Amino acid sequence: MGVSAGESPNLPESVVTELRRTTANLLGNVSSYADDMLDYILERIPEAGADDDLRGLTLGSCSSNLEAALSMVRHGIDVNAATAPVTALEHARAMAARGYDVDVMLRFYRVGHAYFSERILARITDFVPDPALALAVVADLQRYAFAYVDRISSEVAAEYVAELDRMQNRVRAARTDAVRGLIAGDRIDLTRAEQTLSHRLTGWQTAFVCWTDRDDADLARVGTAVGAYFGSLHPLLVPDGAQALWGWVSTTRAPDVASDDLAPLSGQIPAMVQICIGTPSRGPGGFRDSHAQAKRGRRIVEISGRAAPVTFYVELALVDTMSGDLDLARAFVASELGALAVVGRREEEERRTLLAVLDAQGGLAAAAAELGVHRNTVLQRLRRAEERRGRPNADRVAELHAALRLVQVLGPVVLT
Repeated sequence: MGVSAGESPNLPESVVTELRRTTANLLGNVSSYADDMLDYILERIPEAGADDDLRGLTLGSCSSNLEAALSMVRHGIDVNAATAPVTALEHARAMAARGYDVDVMLRFYRVGHAYFSERILARITDFVPDPALALAVVADLQRYAFAYVDRISSEVAAEYVAELDRMQNRVRAARTDAVRGLIAGDRIDLTRAEQTLSHRLTGWQTAFVCWTDRDDADLARVGTAVGAYFGSLHPLLVPDGAQALWGWVSTTRAPDVASDDLAPLSGQIPAMVQICIGTPSRGPGGFRDSHAQAKRGRRIVEISGRAAPVTFYVELALVDTMSGDLDLARAFVASELGALAVVGRREEEERRTLLAVLDAQGGLAAAAAELGVHRNTVLQRLRRAEERRGRPNADRVAELHAALRLVQVLGPVVLT
């Protein structure tokens, strides 16, 4: 239900008459009251006068709100028709732009209401000498003033939030443009890009990609954990849609991306979230190249169905190089492995054994220890592998090793 000053059916005509006359008198001196209200507010909220522009807007908001509210009372206009003056909305935008909390801005309206109660209404007898009549006028003015402030403060708060959104959107757009320019290899102003991104581009750049198929995963927290793993509390994080995140860590030294101790990081990764980390590289070019590696690594992880929460691209580089054309990779595996390039338990055992021996540079004991089997078992599997392939294991060792690595990472994707 709306509130209109002097419109209550139980309000005597004498009160209505005095209400209209009082507000007319107040309007005649509204500039003076606005100046006084500004001083009253600045004593309690110094932020409202932090600079000349903001002080001017604060004064403009005092003046326009006083004039609007008093004019509406004078003419019996329902408070539901009130809208925030232009200067009040601009004041809200200025407070948001300067980083003040919304509570500071809303306090401006509470303090303004206190001023109205203390200064103007305290002088009501100057306008209405009859105490009983003055009390009735004060009561109606207070009722209206409260409703007006409640309505206007909600509107300016909404504008404050909208301005924050606009500012954040501009910041996000600028960050996104800077990131995409770096990825594309465009010529950029390095200093300006660093300021836009709050990210140092002259050191070592280690990029990573996080992704998931869930909508409730906190990828920003995951990205922060990756940054902390490499010694950075503030990694650059850029959302790539709702289910993926790009990230970069800038360090003064090249970090270790071949560490065997992933437990501190892996333990912080939620289920269904995966990460691929590119190879560290220097400068803006490294920013681009490490990111490209992390994205290509994600492709390999997704193709292979790899379950590990964290993967370093360096582990996948060879497979990435050879798997751009999967049909070609499949044909290469079939050519090098022969009958060993099929899905099967024994074939899997023989491939793993052959790869372990090649990784150990022919060391049977080392391969046996890696596999957790007896040396004789290794020899038996090697013989069976040769029989399936139809050629000695020492034949085309480099190609054999590459084919086995492809199968190790991509699995059935390159098998028949």
